[in-house]
Amino acid sequence: MEQKKFVALLMVVVVMASSMWKGSKGLSLCNMDEDGLEACKPSVTQPNPVDPSPDCCKALAGADLKCLCSYKNSSELPFLGIDRTLATSLPAKCNLTPPDNCS
Repeated sequence: MEQKKFVALLMVVVVMASSMWKGSKGLSLCNMDEDGLEACKPSVTQPNPVDPSPDCCKALAGADLKCLCSYKNSSELPFLGIDRTLATSLPAKCNLTPPDNCS
């Protein structure tokens, strides 16, 4: 169990580090590249979330939603400014079927 927590934390650190370094375009998380993650960020952050953009929905359509769902209970999401409720509602807003037990 501790190994899973370590891997999740490591993934969050990678996402944070690459988001601080805009020159990196090699980041991919659950089949979403950095551009896709950035396109969706305004839709999953408070205080004024916006509807997902076409670019966000396109990136999400190509993503591994089950993989993304595995991060829904990560304690690091609030640290990154990601609202869990907004994040889990994003597939439906893009007219995508979320994985079972992801909401």
